[in-house]
Amino acid sequence: MIKTSKMPAANGKISIAPSILSADLFRLGEEVKSVQDGGADWLHVDVMDGHFVPNLSFGPSVVSSLNGKTDLPLDVHLMVEEPMLFIEAFARAGADLLTVHVEAKDEIVGALEFIKSFGVKTGLSIKPDTDPELISPLADLLDLVLVMSVQPGFGGQAFLPSSEEQIRRVRDIITRSGRNIWLEVDGGINAQTAPLAARAGADALVAGNAIFKAADPVLALKQIRQAASDI
Repeated sequence: MIKTSKMPAANGKISIAPSILSADLFRLGEEVKSVQDGGADWLHVDVMDGHFVPNLSFGPSVVSSLNGKTDLPLDVHLMVEEPMLFIEAFARAGADLLTVHVEAKDEIVGALEFIKSFGVKTGLSIKPDTDPELISPLADLLDLVLVMSVQPGFGGQAFLPSSEEQIRRVRDIITRSGRNIWLEVDGGINAQTAPLAARAGADALVAGNAIFKAADPVLALKQIRQAASDI
């Protein structure tokens, strides 16, 4: 199965990807429709295997249930030890982008090429303490780099101050590659931290609690976008 991914090419504008990890799952359809109507660009789906990170989260059935029922591209982040075991199922479920971790056990070039074989966009994520230079030799295979600005595995954490330097280093790597690659940041993003990430070079921001736990999620989303754009 070769699909046509809905993920756009990097365009220099700030994109906001609400993370459904923080949504009220009892009302998931309503929550997704709300942020879609409120101007979200993508929908972020965190997948946890209980090994790479301690928690468990969503399986392919959640992506399948969203696929075709939202216009938003499905940005699926595989926080898993062995991505090769997960890629096909999530690609067939409807993921538009699949991001794997450079720290995963599987051979990363093979994993990225396997993602591409399904017509799905490729992402590579790094933890806060990982050397960004590990991305450099893989740039030709990438559509997105995801910088974790918290330790992966738990929602609601605070943005790590060291993340700004990580983001700057990744932006430099992307610039040197000469390729049109998104730089996404995930962890502790809100209206106060979004400008820090954007100023350092991010052009896509994942926000969970700051949107879905807000009294007015749509207003929160717009405030994050505005704060990131006013730099």
